[in-house]
Amino acid sequence: MPDVKFGGTSPDTRTLYLSDEALKQGLDLLFIAARDVSAQGAGPVAKARLGRAHARALHFIARNPGLSVAELLGFLKVTKQSLNRVLNDLLKSGYVERKTGMQDRRTRRLQLTEAGAALAAAVWDAQRPLLASAFKAAGQDAVNGFRKVLLGLGGIRAKGKT
Repeated sequence: MPDVKFGGTSPDTRTLYLSDEALKQGLDLLFIAARDVSAQGAGPVAKARLGRAHARALHFIARNPGLSVAELLGFLKVTKQSLNRVLNDLLKSGYVERKTGMQDRRTRRLQLTEAGAALAAAVWDAQRPLLASAFKAAGQDAVNGFRKVLLGLGGIRAKGKT
């Protein structure tokens, strides 16, 4: 794999899984996997004249209908200025709508329009086969371990764990 510096062989992760080289290779693979999963959905996003930042926002709005702008900022960890640019594009294009919150009228809640839901579905339909294939090839135990690693990297505790 030319994208990753393996030096010919991967490290013996049974004994060296915390070595600098193993950790660096893990980061290499994390970046490459994110790049390739994102690239799978690039077609529908480009056809809509949008970019990767728009796709990420669409994903989280689709997964969390009614989330606030502040909550979306928390997911994406981008500046308010960057998010405003992305949201304005999505609003103007008719993919997202912003509604006033029921409990707090100062809160703006985001949800996909019908067109936004169709775009998010098209992106997911393009990404699903790659994810499903990789998960199937790895097997349930590896997928569970992968999920634990990602939860740890994201600073998220597994449900039911303290």
